Amino acid sequence: MSWITDLFGTEKPVIAMCHFRAMPGDPGYDAEGGVEKVLEDARADLHALQNGGVDAIMFSNESSLPYLLQTQRVTSATMSRIIGELHAEITVPYGVNVLWDPMATIDTAVATGAGFVREIFSGVYSSEYGLWNTNAGETSRHKHAIGGAGIRQLYNIVPESAAPLATRDIAQVAKSTVFNFQPDALCVSGLTAGTETDASILTAVKGAVADTPVFANTGVRTTNVAEQLSIADGAVVGTTFKRDGHIWNEVEEKRVAEFVAAVREVRGQ
Repeated sequence: MSWITDLFGTEKPVIAMCHFRAMPGDPGYDAEGGVEKVLEDARADLHALQNGGVDAIMFSNESSLPYLLQTQRVTSATMSRIIGELHAEITVPYGVNVLWDPMATIDTAVATGAGFVREIFSGVYSSEYGLWNTNAGETSRHKHAIGGAGIRQLYNIVPESAAPLATRDIAQVAKSTVFNFQPDALCVSGLTAGTETDASILTAVKGAVADTPVFANTGVRTTNVAEQLSIADGAVVGTTFKRDGHIWNEVEEKRVAEFVAAVREVRGQ
């Protein structure tokens, strides 16, 4: 697991979500504010997260509801523009996640110099978006073909708002995912963003793949972070940093700092 400390500079890193507002073409896009408004809000959240002490940032188009399984080209183009404009202000390692499109995620990571990505790279699911299929082998080959070989891939093996068509238990899925695709890490999620990751599922996954990092992917809060990080090798955190703990609100630096203090206590720092 040396890549974790090599990339993030610590064990059990906190990867903070920087949620972009709706993109051009999305139903919720603020045409009057335009891309400049998306950039302005992202900049404010970025600085609040960094000032609060997180270990890394992951940029995502969280507000692109309803999500697409193959995004419009304008989405990754806009995300790349925003990350490019913020680049000189980013002081921690950063990654990207273009929901829910693995190819667009890889493209955006290469274009912006991101060090890691998170996505649903493997599996077939029944979801609110319809039948959700993937092709991890194709995505991996695309990553290498466009110069992204060094980008770390975090495989989300418990997709939000979806259920796998296969009936295997999560430990079996974790084992076969690691064997077949050699992910850099696995992510375990709750039902939706902000929903606590079930500790028993997290334990089952970690027990099945002891040599692969496992991240708690949703619902990690100050009140449960000690339990979650006693099992997981890190956490991806978004909603808990928002004003009033509401996903669509802005990030509050005070909430970030309080959470990071709790994490440092867990680490014994």
